[in-house]
Amino acid sequence: MDIEFECAVSGKPVPTVHWMKNGDVVIPSDYFQIVGGSNLRILGVVKSDEGFYQCVAENEAGNAQTSAQLIVPKPAIPSSSVLPSAPRDVVPVLVSSRFVRLSWRPPAEAKGNIQTFAVFFSREGDNRERAMNTTQPGSLQLTVGNLKPEAMYTFRVVAYNEWGPGESSQPVKVATQPELQVPGPVENLQAVSTSPTSILITWEPPAYANGPVQGYRLFCTEVSTGREQNIEVDGLSYKLEGLKKFTEYNLRFLAYNRYGPGVSTDDITVVTLSDVPSAPPQNVSLEVVNSRSIKVSWLPPPSGTQNGFITGYKIRHRKTTRRGEMETLEPNNLWYLFTGLEKGSQYSFQVSAMTVNGTGPPSNWYTAETPENDLDESQVPDQPSSLHVRPQTNCIIMSWTPPLNPNIVVRGYIIGYGVGSPYAETVRVDSKQRYYSIERLESSSHYVISLKAFNNAGEGVPLYESATTRSITDPTDPVDYYPLLDDFPTSVPDISTPMLPPVGVQAVALTHDAVRVSWADNSVPKNQKSSEVRLYTVRWRTSFSASAKYKSEDTTSLSYTATGLKPNTMYEFSVMVTKNRRSSTWSMTAHATTYEAAPTSAPKDLTVITREGKPRAVIVSWQPPLEANGKITAYILFYTLDKNIPIDDWIMETISGDRLTHQIMDLNLDTMYYFRIQARNSKGMGPLSDPILFRTLKVEHPDKMANDQGRHGDGGYWPVDTNLIDRSTLNEPPIGQMRPPHGSATPQKNSSLLVIIVVTVGVITVLAVVIMAVICTRRSSAQQRKKRATHSVGKRKGSQKDLRPPDLWIHHEEMEMKNIEKPAGTNPTGRDSPIQSCQDLTPVSHSQSETQLGSKSTSHS
Repeated sequence: MDIEFECAVSGKPVPTVHWMKNGDVVIPSDYFQIVGGSNLRILGVVKSDEGFYQCVAENEAGNAQTSAQLIVPKPAIPSSSVLPSAPRDVVPVLVSSRFVRLSWRPPAEAKGNIQTFAVFFSREGDNRERAMNTTQPGSLQLTVGNLKPEAMYTFRVVAYNEWGPGESSQPVKVATQPELQVPGPVENLQAVSTSPTSILITWEPPAYANGPVQGYRLFCTEVSTGREQNIEVDGLSYKLEGLKKFTEYNLRFLAYNRYGPGVSTDDITVVTLSDVPSAPPQNVSLEVVNSRSIKVSWLPPPSGTQNGFITGYKIRHRKTTRRGEMETLEPNNLWYLFTGLEKGSQYSFQVSAMTVNGTGPPSNWYTAETPENDLDESQVPDQPSSLHVRPQTNCIIMSWTPPLNPNIVVRGYIIGYGVGSPYAETVRVDSKQRYYSIERLESSSHYVISLKAFNNAGEGVPLYESATTRSITDPTDPVDYYPLLDDFPTSVPDISTPMLPPVGVQAVALTHDAVRVSWADNSVPKNQKSSEVRLYTVRWRTSFSASAKYKSEDTTSLSYTATGLKPNTMYEFSVMVTKNRRSSTWSMTAHATTYEAAPTSAPKDLTVITREGKPRAVIVSWQPPLEANGKITAYILFYTLDKNIPIDDWIMETISGDRLTHQIMDLNLDTMYYFRIQARNSKGMGPLSDPILFRTLKVEHPDKMANDQGRHGDGGYWPVDTNLIDRSTLNEPPIGQMRPPHGSATPQKNSSLLVIIVVTVGVITVLAVVIMAVICTRRSSAQQRKKRATHSVGKRKGSQKDLRPPDLWIHHEEMEMKNIEKPAGTNPTGRDSPIQSCQDLTPVSHSQSETQLGSKSTSHS
């Protein structure tokens, strides 16, 4: 690092100035220099340079002084996780006696946007290290000057991003050359475009000329063609004239003396000013759409004659014998539909292009006539009236005439052809075309050809012809030189053959939402005429999704800047060229990633939960923002008790960008807190999330609430929940994204358990009632049957009603009912038990057994 103390001195007579450090006179040297007569410059400041510096001015009238203190602090070292890695492959590309030019490759891990590179260098034997920064962002080379000849220097390079300096490269030792006699580079080279065809260049002599400078040499290179010219120049300024309008040039200078040319300056780029177009639009064509409208189409002027960005087009149109009217169109419009014209009238049109400087020359007048009546397009066209073919060795030339009915619209023709079938290949041509040459066919092969007209209603009936291409050994037939038609054109465009796609496609990010795409076109011959216009279509989409939709734009230049892109997103680009009716395939894909931008959305799903077993601690979690626009380097979490205070007064905690959870300790119990969060990347801070609120638990230890659990009326207990819930909040609406800790019971779970218990008890109760009802019903039926049986026996036996068997069952019931009422000490299995007597009887009927079982069930129910 270099510093300079400024000391402004004035007086009569002019005072002399000297500097002192801590009371000692500063002696000028390589590292302590007096500049401007009074300022002190210290090169390669080190810790030992700290102290008080005094500027002392003296003249005959007396002296005056002022002082300043120099403090050299220790540099703050940020975390290495956000700093770039070391630049790679540092090498000297040019070594002279007093300067060294270094180049390097960018770091493998930039960890942000590289702001600049610093080159640190020191001479062997000195403990002072100086530094120089690159002047342009992204520059990967730097020339270090003012070195000593035949001296050993150590160089190292450090990359800087928005967080600070990164890791240093490995030191490189370079020995300067012995003193040379040629001049160094000129100083303060500047170039300004003064007109569309001239550039004014100024410079200052080299800092070290090594003798008288005999002259200067200017090198001027046209960027688009790479053509370079050099001019011998005298003086310290030169006006370069005869240049192309709106063209980019690279300029460099060198001085020479009697020993030869010196060191060249770096290239500077200048673009000549724009001007009005010097040529009209090309390929102007007219299409009569109906009796009241005509469509005018054109292509932009040749690229070398546009002389700037085309901002619009002017169309002048007129009816015969009338003055012209004018329409102004947008720059991307290459056609215009004139409506409301008169039927059966003749109209003329001419087109001119515009730049910011004005309007260029117009095209020739083109004339078309509207028909008296509109043609019919409610039905498809008829067959072409004729089709003629002439086979050659590798091609077939065909010509035709339109359908005989002139009242039906014909929009164009469809040609089909193939070996033995006309459906292998198809080609569409416009309605004005009457010929076509089918190229690249196989010799000695039989081809079938079809031709049909079409319009918006559909395709008409085809007309067929067949032809056999000639053998390679067949002699030339003189008839080949005769035209098929009297007015056969001389050239036949082959629109079925694709052009070569653009090559060398490169995509370079310019900003967070713009990428510049450039390419080369090898299909352009070296002796290309200016009238050969090519239209390039650039398409792009995001690279991370194969189903993403393409966007496309057209241009006539060899570069295009795509805008409106997403930050920190990789895009793929490809280019296609179109000339007349021929188009190429898409080029190979080039990729570019837009620069980062500050996040445009807040982190989502902000959630706060109590840490299990620690009521005073909460765990906050979130998800990254949807529009991060870059790598998230940190999250800033805010929380407070009062959400209405400014955000700067909230408690703030910074979390690393690779984490999505954070623990906050020592919160107050039973307190409502508000939480917000925002994300940060290398470009800045994103928006804050909406606040969410969370209430901490009421008690310190969860087990203190074990006795507070309510008891159910049926004698059961609710399960004890070790993770207590603040019941004061159970009836409140949901707050934010609050969720209980994993594994803890929640009010929703207790509600589900209560429902299950109630349903189970209800089902058991219903089943018990049904079973009792069935048993009672069976007992009642059995008693009725017994009564009927007893009554019947009484009638039959009369006085014999005391016999044992009938009375035994009745007595058995009575005895068994009495046994249940006996004390516990009574033996129910004694000798006199009715049950014992029943065992000696013969089996009874089914109804009696059922009655007995029903009685037992009833007695024990």
